Amino acid sequence: MSKSEETLASIKEVSYQLFAEVGITKTTYSMIAKAVGIAKPSIYYYFKSKEDLIAAIFEDLCSAIQFSTFFEADTFTKDNFEEKLVELGLHMIDEQAKDPYYNRVLQEYMLMSTRYPFYHEKLLMIQKGYLHGFEMLMEKAKHFGLVSDQASAAKAHMLALVLDNIGNFMMLVEHIDYKQIWVEAVSGVLKGSDASGSK
Repeated sequence: MSKSEETLASIKEVSYQLFAEVGITKTTYSMIAKAVGIAKPSIYYYFKSKEDLIAAIFEDLCSAIQFSTFFEADTFTKDNFEEKLVELGLHMIDEQAKDPYYNRVLQEYMLMSTRYPFYHEKLLMIQKGYLHGFEMLMEKAKHFGLVSDQASAAKAHMLALVLDNIGNFMMLVEHIDYKQIWVEAVSGVLKGSDASGSK
């Protein structure tokens, strides 16, 4: 990584932390520059305005939480389907839990989405990505004979909604067994819904 790339990464990392600690509105270039250890004008080399910086952090955040970041349909087989689905959902929960800044930063951007269509549309696109992604996975499960044709779309949407709600609740309530909830959700979707209906 070049010096310039290191500086850019530091600016983004510090900005992300400050967005969580003091909020997007109260974060200034002066605060970022001091934390990174660079002169304030240097930030303008990377971001022409604070709005550009806010959008860049948001794009990184969206990339980190989109469906394809966690769930790769090609890795699912008939034999590993349920185990894989559980494993990747648990990994997603772990990733959110171990980032001390994530919940607050996402809340900041959700607040911005109420005022700026760009952020609203992007967050909506992320949610639609999960709905579509789980639809694709349930199609694959149907191909494997793991779920019936009936209500497969509803099952896909249920998984998306469960994960979304887990993420939302993790921003507010700590003492819930989110991992077990995901395990039960996956089991409930696959249990008793094989193509032959024999389970």
